[in-house]
Amino acid sequence: MGDPVALGKPQRQHRIVGILGAQAVTSQARLVELLAAAGITATQATVSRDLDELGALKVRVPGGDTVYAIPELAFEQVAPDDHLRRVFSDWVVEVTRSANLLVLRTPPGSAHVVGSALDRSRLAQVVGTVAGDDTVLVVVAEHADAAEVATRLRALAGLDRP
Repeated sequence: MGDPVALGKPQRQHRIVGILGAQAVTSQARLVELLAAAGITATQATVSRDLDELGALKVRVPGGDTVYAIPELAFEQVAPDDHLRRVFSDWVVEVTRSANLLVLRTPPGSAHVVGSALDRSRLAQVVGTVAGDDTVLVVVAEHADAAEVATRLRALAGLDRP
């Protein structure tokens, strides 16, 4: 195998999901080693953030060991506010509104991370999201004030600062 490469976050997280699905990984250090064996450079701090964003859990397996696992139905997990704030501050660069629709802009390849975090937050005002490459369409519920939701999402992204 060639020299290790530093993949973009979405590609690295995809590989992490694949590794965790294929074998038992008991520690972040072991995951860093497995990524390196696959030719992917990542620090333990980076892997820690990736596991958090992916919603990875430590689960007990027969024999008593605990291993990392990604829930099959990640949409059933609720993203805590601090996770949503971190994702938005890292990835959302613009929030615009048209009637009950919001458009969130992200760097290329990042929209799905933002859409997934917003879906998992289960905000009562949000009916759902559709994520492309660098754009997330957010459908705001009829009963909600879309302008207020846009203001809240701007604040989460840190875009309300002068």
